[in-house]
Amino acid sequence: MPETETRKVTIDPITRLEGHGKIEIFLNEQGNVDRAFLQVPELRGFEKFVQGRPAEEMPQITSRICGVCPSAHHMASTKTLDSLYRVTPPPAAKKIRELFYSCFVVEDHALHVYFLGGPDFIVGPKAPAAERNVLGVIAKVGVEVGKTVIGMRRKIREVMTALGGKVVHPVLGLPGGVAKRVSKEEQEKIKQVAQEAVGFGKFTLEVFQKLVLENSEYVDLIRSDAYTHRTYYMGMVDQANKVNFYDGLLRVVAPDGKEWNKFPPEKYLDFIAEHVEPWSYMKFAYLKPIGWRGFTEGPESSVYCVAPLARLNAADGMATPLAQQAYEQYVATLGGKPVHHTLANHWARVIELLYAAERLAELADDPEITSPEIRTLPTQAPREGIGVVEAPRGTLIHHYQTDEKGLITKANMIVATQNNAARMAMSVERAAKGLITNGNVSEGLLNMVEMAFRAYDPCHGCATHSLPGSMPLLVRVHDASGEVMSTLRRDWDGKVVNGD
Repeated sequence: MPETETRKVTIDPITRLEGHGKIEIFLNEQGNVDRAFLQVPELRGFEKFVQGRPAEEMPQITSRICGVCPSAHHMASTKTLDSLYRVTPPPAAKKIRELFYSCFVVEDHALHVYFLGGPDFIVGPKAPAAERNVLGVIAKVGVEVGKTVIGMRRKIREVMTALGGKVVHPVLGLPGGVAKRVSKEEQEKIKQVAQEAVGFGKFTLEVFQKLVLENSEYVDLIRSDAYTHRTYYMGMVDQANKVNFYDGLLRVVAPDGKEWNKFPPEKYLDFIAEHVEPWSYMKFAYLKPIGWRGFTEGPESSVYCVAPLARLNAADGMATPLAQQAYEQYVATLGGKPVHHTLANHWARVIELLYAAERLAELADDPEITSPEIRTLPTQAPREGIGVVEAPRGTLIHHYQTDEKGLITKANMIVATQNNAARMAMSVERAAKGLITNGNVSEGLLNMVEMAFRAYDPCHGCATHSLPGSMPLLVRVHDASGEVMSTLRRDWDGKVVNGD
């Protein structure tokens, strides 16, 4: 629930996201927003406690970072092991991995469209809080639509279980391949589900068209200045510069849409660095050649964006026909590329859902996925490996170093939400300043501030990392009446401060 103090509004916790967070909004004497902060107070620390673990365990360990996007970490980690052991999986293994991953993207995007982000548009951004959820969505679109959504996610998850052993913590990926081949009987079942998924993608696009795009108020909201930033954008592309979730080069376009750079994933350290602020456990990624210029936008800024909006901006189109048609309508309706409207992430996500379903159908129909050649055994000693995939939330980078025994000595993970962190913080502040004026603070307006981060589908559990030194800590001692008697604070540098 929002908590209001003199000239301060706190939204704690923020809702409909993966992980935890809060928003602090500071008002000036006129009741307008002076500053707003998106704060992430939780801490995971996976990069530290994986040290000393065998590298082969990483696809299982890292999938525990998040219960919503375990498949993304599992796949990025598996690709990192390929790099670490310098081994190339057979073609069938790559296709099985991408088949599994396409299932995951369909399932995960459906989760956000209908359960997390969707209520803001389907039910309404200012609807009562008790209605802004999946039950409110079902009440608006009908029980049969709800059954369709739940049924499709169930079928997709059944395919993922057949391929990966488990849905939440898959056991599919191995260095050099996969753990299980696909039988011809399984292929036929996957084909059927894939065709249903394509139909579901078309259906979801129609729902979005009817409930959002045909509502002029919603379209105006999407295109409003309160939800617009002109930044750089990054996404993975194939050889034709089309969107690809599993493999390719990382392409960055400037705020004017022109290609700024395109590089292989193993060169990411030449282009990406991380900045730290004292008010969040989340690091803020930026474009290293430009340098950190603060939370600003434009060509002189180093802030960039990932996720569906960014992928469609970074690419020249979609690699499947139905998604390409939807992409062309998206670009035309929003005034050409690049699209700078944060809330357009929701539309881009629906287009990607359709693309993932079409790609799933292509792979399911490929006879090579039933090949018994599913692994190339590693023969070289591990040293250093880098693996990248496009998670539903954006570019996900894993980077491991090991000793001669294959034990992890250093791990770095830059997740989508870190890549988005600076732009997301800017989006929250922009929305707060554009929506809250003259002290007018309503629950509906505060939800619209939350919509600024929710469009990115953030996963704060994945994104939080500790700085070297001590974990910041704040302790308040209250008396029986609830009054604060004293405080004790430990800062990042370990300095302990006592206060009244």
